[in-house]
Amino acid sequence: MKMQKLIGIGFFGAIAYSVLVVGIQVTQINTAVADEVVPAGDIGRGAGLWAQNCARCHNMRDPKEFRDDLWKPIMSHMRIRAGLTGQDTRDILVFLQASN
Repeated sequence: MKMQKLIGIGFFGAIAYSVLVVGIQVTQINTAVADEVVPAGDIGRGAGLWAQNCARCHNMRDPKEFRDDLWKPIMSHMRIRAGLTGQDTRDILVFLQASN
């Protein structure tokens, strides 16, 4: 009976240790991602990308058609629809907001 208790304690101790180690590793990964520096957008590059990409599917919107705070969700949606990279999206967004 004592042996079964020792095995049970050892088993649950090993599981608890595994959960602790995995939790620490996930925290370290999340911290590393949060510390990553995202480059700012480039207005000149954004203007060219806007002219090149937006006209493929529809008439280009006037940057003044939407407020700055509305361009961000629009660009998040269009990033997926147009297959833009994150940097392309930031460049176009900076251009649209600067032109507004």
